[in-house]
Amino acid sequence: MTIHLDDLAAYGWNPFFSAQLDPDDFSKAVAVRVIAVHRNALEVAGPDLAKKVPPYFSDENGNPDNATVGDWLLLDPDTLHPFQRLQRKSLFQRRAAGTQNKSQLIAANIDTLFIVTSCNQDFNIARLERYLVMAREADVTPVVTITKADQVDNAQDYVQAAAKLSPGLLVEALNARDPKCIEHLAPWCAKGQTVAMIGSSGVGKSTLINTLSGTRKITTQGIREDDAKGRHTTSGRTLYRLPGGGWIIDTPGMRELQLTDVKAGIETVFADILDLQGQCKFNDCQHEAEPGCAVLAALEKGDLEAERYKRWKKLATEEALNTSTQSERRNRDRAFGKTIKTAIKNKRR
Repeated sequence: MTIHLDDLAAYGWNPFFSAQLDPDDFSKAVAVRVIAVHRNALEVAGPDLAKKVPPYFSDENGNPDNATVGDWLLLDPDTLHPFQRLQRKSLFQRRAAGTQNKSQLIAANIDTLFIVTSCNQDFNIARLERYLVMAREADVTPVVTITKADQVDNAQDYVQAAAKLSPGLLVEALNARDPKCIEHLAPWCAKGQTVAMIGSSGVGKSTLINTLSGTRKITTQGIREDDAKGRHTTSGRTLYRLPGGGWIIDTPGMRELQLTDVKAGIETVFADILDLQGQCKFNDCQHEAEPGCAVLAALEKGDLEAERYKRWKKLATEEALNTSTQSERRNRDRAFGKTIKTAIKNKRR
């Protein structure tokens, strides 16, 4: 079994992945894409192949590795066991729940991120900024998709509020159940393109995927009338093929999103504040009470909204804390590993 690039292109393969392989590799491996993540297995698919493989494996150097939905894997042609994960074009991750300071992989090799919210109480500027930070950090195109536009008198109010978050930000308001309304999303769902969809439960992500795919494969549920919050209908991450040849990833609803390793994304989303920082008198200005602080001056003049400043400060502090704690944990793990290896060597001696 050999790799045929023309066939793989339909699964999202592009020159970025071809550049990672030598010509001889195309006759020594089977390239597949991870289309679903389960607790004990990965579903992978490629031309004339669909199967389940272990979620964890060792690469060609014996180092442990794991994959997420959207990843490209190379399988041994004889055993069909994964032995290499190709370098990712993009990656979405968040800090996992709990106190272990681990990162949870969400999706890889994405071209566009549909940030889904709705015309009700779910619409939250702070949460949209968090999603935008993720998109900018991963260097993918964000499209704010506002559902339930048919249920309000003026959906443009929501569109305008979202558009203010970043210059040139793409914003679409629509009825997720109406095929004609979602035609505006077609350019991002073309052949070989991969879209990820992210947002809180109940905003209509599953409904939107069903409409885009022309099927009803995904179960949908309503929202609670008292707070407009939805129930979790997606429990895993799955890659779905669209009629136009593109692929779309549904993700579990995530109301809480802890950011880590997204400093560049924060600087991009809050570029206006970053520009002000460069004008501060002191390079290490914390923008609290220092003299000559350009950020505080902009706040006093009304050129910078106080709420936006607070949201930026919160995200920057959270990112720095989460990133440092993960780094500390990695250093502790390395030190512990070295201790174990030394103990084993001494015991053998």
